[in-house]
Amino acid sequence: MAGATDTPTIEHVNDLPPDLTRLRTLETWLALSLDRVRQQIADAERREAERQQGAQARPPAPDWLLEQGLTGHSPPVYVHVGGCHMASQRSRGISRDAAVRALTEGVNACSHCRPDTELGILD
Repeated sequence: MAGATDTPTIEHVNDLPPDLTRLRTLETWLALSLDRVRQQIADAERREAERQQGAQARPPAPDWLLEQGLTGHSPPVYVHVGGCHMASQRSRGISRDAAVRALTEGVNACSHCRPDTELGILD
């Protein structure tokens, strides 16, 4: 035939055992496997619900950050705009007034997020 493709035919192959004992064993294994899959799904759904609940309960990010020095007694080293990628773990949220006060008292403005520009403070 002109233009016909040689598509192989798929014959049904019985890949299940023929005897009742092995069929029951397979049924038990499949039921146990399905229970494990359903438990994994339930666990994943629970984790996702917890993640969403945590995200909704999270307080908003502060607008301004004050980065402390390396020790608990060191003076602050930088003021950042909230969410600045350069702010360290030693940063804490502060009010706008506290950010202005820190900058006017000599705490350095982060050179990446420029809180002094955001606050309208020019040297």
